[in-house]
Amino acid sequence: MAGAEDHWNAVYTGRAPEALTWFEEVPEVSLALIRSYGAKDAPIIDVGGGASHLPDALLAEGFEAVTVLDLSPAALELSKTRLGAAASRVRWVAGDVTRWVPDRAYGLWHDRAVFHFLTDPAGQDAYVDVMRRAVDPGGHAIIATFAEDGPERCSNLPVQRYSPEALAARLQRAAPGVFAPLEAQRLVHVTPMGRRQAFQVSVFARSAAD
Repeated sequence: MAGAEDHWNAVYTGRAPEALTWFEEVPEVSLALIRSYGAKDAPIIDVGGGASHLPDALLAEGFEAVTVLDLSPAALELSKTRLGAAASRVRWVAGDVTRWVPDRAYGLWHDRAVFHFLTDPAGQDAYVDVMRRAVDPGGHAIIATFAEDGPERCSNLPVQRYSPEALAARLQRAAPGVFAPLEAQRLVHVTPMGRRQAFQVSVFARSAAD
């Protein structure tokens, strides 16, 4: 995945994080869902966290075990620099989620916009398998993707758009009986340039099934 890593490193070094289309000063929807489904003393992983301000907000709210996984080391360095001394309270992992081997269990998995970049079924299946191994039985997964009427491309890459029902069906095919849909909502994100992007945000419960 060297080509993909190079692509995202170039994205994050080419513009200030505040100018990137997915930038959120305060990730309000993610925070609200994490408050509802995550425990402050349980491990949380933010998949594709990049230079997101989510870890800042989670630390400020007292979450004690935050991990950020991203394909781009450059993105993680931006977050570390922004957080300063507080960066030592976060676990940073540079790697491809579809090939990552979890070395601990997480109570909550958060992905704001990684899964929709996986347009190949094999990559989608690999992602779900990693998520299955990473999330504790009884834990939760929050996955946001472009909605069916969302953009067809992002950062010059094609994406796979989903309805909540289509996303639930895709997870079911990859891991039958493991991730049960709990709720979903529509989100319209306004980019720094003022463009409107439609997302769906779904929450799943991790069962004890394998």
